[in-house]
Amino acid sequence: MDQTLPLSALQHYLYCPRQCALIHVEKVWEENRFTAEGRLLHLRADSGATGRRGGIAEDRSVPLRSDRLGLYGVADVVELRPGPDGRERPYPVEYKRGSPKVEDWDRVQLCAQAMCLEEMLGVTIPEGAIFYGKPRRRERVVFEKVLRVLVEKACGDMHAMIEGGEVPPAEVGKRCRGCSLAGACMPGASARVESYLLKGLE
Repeated sequence: MDQTLPLSALQHYLYCPRQCALIHVEKVWEENRFTAEGRLLHLRADSGATGRRGGIAEDRSVPLRSDRLGLYGVADVVELRPGPDGRERPYPVEYKRGSPKVEDWDRVQLCAQAMCLEEMLGVTIPEGAIFYGKPRRRERVVFEKVLRVLVEKACGDMHAMIEGGEVPPAEVGKRCRGCSLAGACMPGASARVESYLLKGLE
């Protein structure tokens, strides 16, 4: 892979390839309520401090990198939990606003973090968790083979799109409603998009 991309790009790609291309090819970014809430939720996790939670040691704002996947980023929290052999094993925890999703966007991002840690530390990480701000609870995520394959395929497709300078055409859908780039994605069409989305939710 010719360049190393941020982990956040992977989630952008899975949510909407066009959104990912607007951000990472055309360098477009706009903030809305959802992105602002996400930043606030990350404030504590991104403090860079170390500590303990329920007797478990944890590090915050842990730098990540994988040359194989072409990714870099920061893990919100990495707990150190005892494994079957008694040695401490990394357990990544990602913080998200909102509630758990049916789609695998968040799980893929967390699995990618684990795969970065595995490459960096030479260990196997079987699972982690996502903390969702709305229900204020964790969702356990097992890094099974199917999820790891999805990470690798998404990374390959994402790199090909960005390195090729490709920007997919706009497609109106329910995801547009929460996207901060809706106006930049389809300029002059925001009223039509909003009408379409509201009609679909009736």
